[in-house]
Amino acid sequence: MAEIIRMPRLSDTMEEGNIVSWLKKVGDPVKSGDILAEVETDKATMELESFFDGFLLHIGIPSGPVAVDGLIAIIGKKDEDVKAILASAGNPGVSTEPAKTEAAIVSTPVQQTQIEIPVPTIASTSQSDSRVKASPLAKSIANDMGVQLNSVPGSGENGRIVRKDVEAYAQQGSNQPIATPTVQGTAKKDFTYGDVPVSQMRKIIAKRLGESKFSAPHFYLTIEINMDNAVSARTSMNASGAYKISYNDMVIRASASALRQHPNINSSWLGDKITYHRNINIGVAVAVEDGLLVPVINNADTKQLSAINQEVKELAGKAKSKKLAPQEMTGNTFTISNLGMFDIEEFTAIINPPDACILAVGSIIKKPIVKDDQIVIGNMMKITLSCDHRVVDGASGAQFLQTLKSMLENPVMMLV
Repeated sequence: MAEIIRMPRLSDTMEEGNIVSWLKKVGDPVKSGDILAEVETDKATMELESFFDGFLLHIGIPSGPVAVDGLIAIIGKKDEDVKAILASAGNPGVSTEPAKTEAAIVSTPVQQTQIEIPVPTIASTSQSDSRVKASPLAKSIANDMGVQLNSVPGSGENGRIVRKDVEAYAQQGSNQPIATPTVQGTAKKDFTYGDVPVSQMRKIIAKRLGESKFSAPHFYLTIEINMDNAVSARTSMNASGAYKISYNDMVIRASASALRQHPNINSSWLGDKITYHRNINIGVAVAVEDGLLVPVINNADTKQLSAINQEVKELAGKAKSKKLAPQEMTGNTFTISNLGMFDIEEFTAIINPPDACILAVGSIIKKPIVKDDQIVIGNMMKITLSCDHRVVDGASGAQFLQTLKSMLENPVMMLV
């Protein structure tokens, strides 16, 4: 019996996937574990893997967007009637039944294809690698491993190199030369001007933040915090060398503690109801090459600074290498966006749905302040809370910021 493969939903924000390329063509034999196609989601580009043996009888969309549950392909016996199968499946673009699991998206990400931006020039592992027939994922993995693609035998169609070929080559410990990419000087790649197709990630960013900005009535509250005690506390905590606690870690932990005291901030507007979340799950905005990802620190109010530090490092690393699992990017109840490392003194952020608020964190700046009627130099930091006025009122937001300020100015409070 033929197996109908549909576009799976890989995250709570995903509404469609984009077929980048097919690695099999109609009529090709397919075995369980074969890679059928590369699919771009709102988070990364991934491989579509078959769970069945047979022949690829039909390709629903050669390239382009497919709605979640839309028919992608049909696998079956070589002589099966495809027209009859399509007729029984109903509208190829809309599923009338729950999505089946005949195929899965492998969570190993592919480097997104974007316009080039000025970055340090990376020495290629081989001048001819760009001309080798290989999937984008195989190229990405080869670059990470420092493997020369022109030394890797391909098992795909017409000798195309796929992920498993690169991994097998690396595991064999081949005597073929393996180079390690190195940064050379300050040369820059050329910037490509003109029209560039919008990536699935950028489409989702535009859609969701546009909806947030124009549907949620935003208002903004800014407060300045004296970080002198936080600077001293961080210096003491990092003196042992066991951890390198960041100011962002401290903001996350203090925010989580403040949210526990102000549960009305840890909420979501759902149209006909407001949900006040029991768990405090803080999303941390991470800039990646082609957009923005928000990994989530679950139950942040129950975790020590050292645990938050390690989790943020791990999730940020996964975000930048596009290896985040869908469950690591969902469930946020409050979001923090920190641009302090870019010397941004103050900014406002757009609320990240379904949260009711987002905190924008600026840099710590040494400036003259009045303390005990004396002008002294203080380490000052501005933070701005963007609030959805349908859920949070000005007084509620201000009270939350006062609590957060008290915790950062007296770091021991966040440990109580």
